[in-house]
Amino acid sequence: MGKLIYLKNVVTLELDEEKCVRCGMCLVVCPHAVFGMSGGKAYIEKRDACMECGACAQNCPAEAITVEAGVGCASAVINAALGKKGASCCTLD
Repeated sequence: MGKLIYLKNVVTLELDEEKCVRCGMCLVVCPHAVFGMSGGKAYIEKRDACMECGACAQNCPAEAITVEAGVGCASAVINAALGKKGASCCTLD
């Protein structure tokens, strides 16, 4: 059985670096270590690792992060576990 990989360049995640207040909360709550920190500001380090769960956006006090939670990989994984059919963000490698 192959390993699960996410499709490239489809995630809705956006970060407004000008709004970033350097709290680092996005690094703490992201389950896939999507964010990095440089010069005290957050940046998106591994965009394609984002499963669009929305934890970063919900926990950003400056509202610097936007993501359409429930439309991407997290939704596809949950729907697959529930036996639902539909679009998938993942492929087998």
